[in-house]
Amino acid sequence: MVRRHELTDDAWARIEPLLPANPERGGRWRDHRQVLNGIVWKIRTGADWRDVPERYGPWQTIYQRFRRWSADGTFARLLEYVQVHDDAIGQVDWSVICVDSTIVRARQHAAGARKGGPITAHRGSNPVRSIRADRRSGARAAD
Repeated sequence: MVRRHELTDDAWARIEPLLPANPERGGRWRDHRQVLNGIVWKIRTGADWRDVPERYGPWQTIYQRFRRWSADGTFARLLEYVQVHDDAIGQVDWSVICVDSTIVRARQHAAGARKGGPITAHRGSNPVRSIRADRRSGARAAD
């Protein structure tokens, strides 16, 4: 039985030959499918690496394999293979969904400007902070 967020037998059969072989020297790697299912679970759920269920193996192993395969191009090869193969048989939808900026709202604090202008020096205020504020406002005026 395949659990949610895990590779199906068909998907595994397609990508298994593309994964690196066990190294000749050193210990054997943990089962690729088990680790890959852990990676898929982590990415699909958005959880922390430490929260990956134990059924996928130690989280450190899953994280290290993810880093190694990201760096050595394994994931890029998998993506390219799947895209080319599925596109050839007409299973890829290449339509692009765009987000129009007119529907994205920013909170009032996103603008970053202070109300009432730049910070000015007052008696008892921090002189270093006042100097920095003067420099920032002077730089803006020069632009």
